[in-house]
Amino acid sequence: MPSIYYDRHADIKVLKSKTIAIIGYGSQGHAHARNLHDSGLKVVVGLRKESAFWKRAQKEVMEGVIHGLI
Repeated sequence: MPSIYYDRHADIKVLKSKTIAIIGYGSQGHAHARNLHDSGLKVVVGLRKESAFWKRAQKEVMEGVIHGLI
């Protein structure tokens, strides 16, 4: 039988000293990056410069949503 995990099973303090990398910035990457940022974590995004989402990601670096592009 599969296990079900809830918020009480997780400890965000484990991630507080880490940098989280998101690869891609489409609908999924953008949503995950924003959620992690809103949880107080440092997020960087891996994205090709020729990506359709490059300008959006750059804008969000300037707004402090993500900490950098790699």
